[in-house]
Amino acid sequence: MNLDWLEALFRQFVGPQPVWQGLAGGIIITLLNTLGALVVLVWPRPSPKLIDAALGFAGGVMLAASFTSLILPGVEQGGLLPVLVGVALGALMLGLADAWMPHLHVIMGREGRLGVRIQAVWLFIIAITLHNMPEGLAVGVGFGSGDLDNALKLMLAIGLQNIPEGMAVAVAAIGAGFGARFYACFVGVRAGLVEIPLALLGAWAVGMVQPLVPYAMGFAAGAMLYVLSDEIVPETHRQGHERAATFGLMLGVIVMLFLDLSL
Repeated sequence: MNLDWLEALFRQFVGPQPVWQGLAGGIIITLLNTLGALVVLVWPRPSPKLIDAALGFAGGVMLAASFTSLILPGVEQGGLLPVLVGVALGALMLGLADAWMPHLHVIMGREGRLGVRIQAVWLFIIAITLHNMPEGLAVGVGFGSGDLDNALKLMLAIGLQNIPEGMAVAVAAIGAGFGARFYACFVGVRAGLVEIPLALLGAWAVGMVQPLVPYAMGFAAGAMLYVLSDEIVPETHRQGHERAATFGLMLGVIVMLFLDLSL
């Protein structure tokens, strides 16, 4: 099984330019994030255990994709050192963003500061938005590198794990006290919109400066690994659902390895 048919279809509708391919990839993964957010319209309160397992699955896909679709292809293209530099910079930049964004961007006016429960929920929503930033960048970098086969695998993987992330944000919005399902769905959709411009930026940047490709691949991988360790794992383990989250993560790794090795 291979992706020749998907490559041909993608080229037919999007064209051969990596920048436009990156934009299309960003739109596709955002639409899958929207699909996850729409779940809340028919299923507004899935169990916390299921949410943690689903986010664990998303984390497993991110973990495997960081290596199979970003780090290893980056090493093949530019050597080990540029990729390692990119990984370190990606983790550093996401760490700085994670430290500053909750203080600089207050959602719903002052509401995020009123209490521990509300603050935690909104910080979680911001964290998911931060999750989507390296994911969008990774997809853009994948297409900008010129390796369409690898880029499509990465797009499918990121899109797949975007579904539980979109659902998690929408459910968190309901838990924050916004009972309107359509508004909660909108919150989930809004959290994923950042992926489109970042995918476009990633494809344009590496397309303009090809030597940036291994650095950019490492950067996107480092950012995703930071998010996995700093946000997803602690968040999914804090309510006593560690085992469900761990099995979800393992399933995500298995699915990503299957996609990477069988397609």
